[in-house]
Amino acid sequence: MSKKTVVIGASLKPSRYSNIAINRLADYNHETVAIGLREGEVRGVVIDTELKPYKNIDTVTLYLNPERQKEYYNYIMGLSPKRVIFNPGTENPEFYDLLKTEGIDYEVACTLVLLSTNQY
Repeated sequence: MSKKTVVIGASLKPSRYSNIAINRLADYNHETVAIGLREGEVRGVVIDTELKPYKNIDTVTLYLNPERQKEYYNYIMGLSPKRVIFNPGTENPEFYDLLKTEGIDYEVACTLVLLSTNQY
């Protein structure tokens, strides 16, 4: 079952985990949209630089450090995702609390591991 995913902190650089995640999400046929600092495309996924009002989001997967996440709090909660994944290095207890108050689940996990172990 496809889980529409927003990758925040997307990179055009193939060595970046966010880029690898976009590729793996495509491998597993998850509809993916992405937001990053630079426009471009990875595996047919357009990386947007503006915050678009995406609909029917299952998962937001973060590749931003906690300080950079702050400007995205309201945007992410406004997407009403079912869950937010905090990849290694993105752990943020302040944001966990905000998500809880909105009834949004979160996981402190690695998107790549979740995909490879069929736990996504």
